[in-house]
Amino acid sequence: MSFHVLVIDSDPAVQQLLAHNLGQAGYTVVCHGAADPALCALQAGLPEAVLLEWDLPGQSGLSLIRRWRAAPETSELPILMLSARCAEQDKVLALESGADDFICKPFGPRETIARLHAVLRRRRPAAMPGALQMAGLRLDPNTLSVTAGERQLNLGRVEFRLLNYLMHHPGRVHSRAQLLDQVWGSHVFLDERTVDAHVGRLRNALQPSGLHDTIQTVRGSGYRFHAQC
Repeated sequence: MSFHVLVIDSDPAVQQLLAHNLGQAGYTVVCHGAADPALCALQAGLPEAVLLEWDLPGQSGLSLIRRWRAAPETSELPILMLSARCAEQDKVLALESGADDFICKPFGPRETIARLHAVLRRRRPAAMPGALQMAGLRLDPNTLSVTAGERQLNLGRVEFRLLNYLMHHPGRVHSRAQLLDQVWGSHVFLDERTVDAHVGRLRNALQPSGLHDTIQTVRGSGYRFHAQC
């Protein structure tokens, strides 16, 4: 399980460089060279972050940022702009249009990864805390792993976030609406039954370790993580 990053850059060499280095850092990377396929990719599902070139064929990266910031479902999407336009006025324009950060070309992979981490920490404060250990589970957001003893558990991206949030608030009951807001984001509009489906998947992933009962249903109220199981 890893965070999904969308790279939109017309240069295949840049795509390859970012795909390799972000992949080494634990991200799942999808690359596109133009605006239209990138828009289709976002309709299929939101990534954790977008690395976006300014000068794209057909539609500029700047216009994409403005479009995404105006839409409720993508208004909080973390976006890092990549560009060889490194004059101060260009950086200011990109940031004022809604970019979370601006990276000048040519760039170093290590700096890019560090800036991506920083943006994700700002946008999702709970996404990169220290490791948690309770009720026989160890969750480490920095390596995106969950273990029960020596057993590595296979969780989907949403199930990982859901467990991460519940473990940070053990014993507290969360309504489905609260979980949608905290785990999926306030900019996402989904049926509350979506929460039930992902709780079921999370329990199934915990089943082999015998820890599925740590995720408790509180009838009429929601769900909680029970650390004393």
